[in-house]
Amino acid sequence: MSYKGKFRPSNPSKYKGDPTNIIYRSLWELKFMRYCDTNENILKWASEELWIPYKSPVDNRLHKYFPDFYIKYKNTSGKILESLIEIKPARQVAGPKPQKAKTKKYLSEVYEYAKNMAKWEAAKEYCNDRKWEFKILTEHDLGV
Repeated sequence: MSYKGKFRPSNPSKYKGDPTNIIYRSLWELKFMRYCDTNENILKWASEELWIPYKSPVDNRLHKYFPDFYIKYKNTSGKILESLIEIKPARQVAGPKPQKAKTKKYLSEVYEYAKNMAKWEAAKEYCNDRKWEFKILTEHDLGV
């Protein structure tokens, strides 16, 4: 199975956007898409259909952040909620471990973590303004 591809929903009416152009970039995203498509409590969902401006600490410029997922769902008490979901490996969420040797790989991880932190902070503000939640899911949350 490929780690990238097109997802074909069995419930296209639940998808907020073009249901013929849903791209997954990892098996974890594919698993979450299947969950959104088949779970009756997920009322609407989208993948990378909205963007949030953020300022990168790496180049100090404005960029666009496309969160992995938007979901509108009914919780266990029947309340309708909305969330933005980002799916990342746990090691990227935790950030790079400090090292004495500043290798290219280590510096790349530090820059990527700094950009992710700026994206996630912008997403939290965006969600707070709309009374939504922002969640970062890892392989542990997805049961992988």
